[in-house]
Amino acid sequence: MLEPIKKLYEKKGPAVVKALEKRHFEAYYVSDKDAAVKKILEIIPKNHSVSWGGCMTMDQLGLKEKLVAGGYAIIDRDTASTPDEREALLHKALNCGSFIMSSNAITEDGQLFNIDGKGNRVAALIYGPENVIIIAGMNKVVQDMDAAYARVRGYSAPANAQRFDIDTPCNKIGECADCMSSGTICAQFVTTRFCKPAGRIKVVLIGEDLGL
Repeated sequence: MLEPIKKLYEKKGPAVVKALEKRHFEAYYVSDKDAAVKKILEIIPKNHSVSWGGCMTMDQLGLKEKLVAGGYAIIDRDTASTPDEREALLHKALNCGSFIMSSNAITEDGQLFNIDGKGNRVAALIYGPENVIIIAGMNKVVQDMDAAYARVRGYSAPANAQRFDIDTPCNKIGECADCMSSGTICAQFVTTRFCKPAGRIKVVLIGEDLGL
């Protein structure tokens, strides 16, 4: 990462943490991936079952392997051998102790913005798991909700359509077409402007560019 960007993140990150805390999120800023993994493992109780939404940042941190090595009870939809078993695991994840995900965007004033296709990820964010842990690179921090919407519709969603090779216009043309396709990954739009109950959602901001 360019040194000026790193310095910018080190200054902006703590300010975003304070904004999140004003909205009753439990928030942390860490400078790199190693510190992020350490913090995440600190805030997951050892007696919790753990699951997650589709999250590139988890893969970049090697977090799944760390959780397995740590002896946590894991609910992993990718272990399913049939579609029905996968669906059952998705439902089971909604009652796990700690659910890990990223946020598509985080505003400078401390709000989360997420777009989802199936809805299991944002469902867990809103209600169910005792703890929700948001892990996000500083590249996902934007000025306001207009910028959050523009980032996700214009960049994250089309890039994720490429990632999963989904049959949507944005996969074909590389930009949002505001589609009504059955494969759309923009079915659910969720703004989280306040954490209730206080501290249930924990945000770990990482001073690196991670995820889409």
